[in-house]
Amino acid sequence: MAAKRSRLSRSSDFQRVYRQGSSTASRFLVLHYFEQPAGTAGAEPRLGLSVSKKLGGAVVRNRVKRLLREAFRDCAERLPGDYDYVLIARPQLTELLDAPDKGAVPAAVRDVFERAGMLEKGLPEA
Repeated sequence: MAAKRSRLSRSSDFQRVYRQGSSTASRFLVLHYFEQPAGTAGAEPRLGLSVSKKLGGAVVRNRVKRLLREAFRDCAERLPGDYDYVLIARPQLTELLDAPDKGAVPAAVRDVFERAGMLEKGLPEA
């Protein structure tokens, strides 16, 4: 499980990332990212998740969040540590949950980070 400090939980943190940060999107996810304020302790990336009821009931939403956190952990060492990230799941993401390929959700997460130019090159892929 990710440490509490590596997650965004306050509404003000989400609003700062949305308003002052940049964003990119794919068919399955929207990524908002913003450099952490200078006074923030720790140089590890922080993740916030937004999963709408449009994706399904509580069981489906919690499964999506669990898969997104796991995929983020897999590529976190390749991300700049001084950024806050918010991943927003689009309704099309549910198509990947039932896909026979279990690596579909992590691939979607890597894809959106690559589109944003956030993944560092030269490090081995998970």
